[in-house]
Amino acid sequence: MAAVSLGRYEFAFTAHVPVRWSDMDALGHVNHARMVTLLEEARIQWLLSAGEKYAPLIKSAFIADVAIKYKAQLYHEDSPVQVGMYIAGNRSVDFTIGYEVRANGAAPESKPAILATTQMAVVDIEKRSLRRLTDEEKTYLASWSRA
Repeated sequence: MAAVSLGRYEFAFTAHVPVRWSDMDALGHVNHARMVTLLEEARIQWLLSAGEKYAPLIKSAFIADVAIKYKAQLYHEDSPVQVGMYIAGNRSVDFTIGYEVRANGAAPESKPAILATTQMAVVDIEKRSLRRLTDEEKTYLASWSRA
């Protein structure tokens, strides 16, 4: 497997996702359910940027688990939020995407408002069962990992 290529404050991809007025709750900060949607929008931007070579990996991945830790609140004026992503790990049939969400303009080394992960399992679409990641897919995912 290839060596880790990202440093502590580097991301494989950073998405800039607008916060809509409807994403806010009665207290004026981003609602939890809407945060899941903002993470999804960021993840889709990143996965689609991988190109045709990795389309089978992207199209066969589904979410097995989501975890979100709130470190600070985000507000409408923090838009568009910066969602930095990297591969937090990969195993034989899944990989985990790590997220750090910050307000617009925040430095990459600043404390993130949100820390999150999504575990993505890969399936054989025709057989409707889990499949193993290929060595090439594991190497590709490792290149997006952090030290």
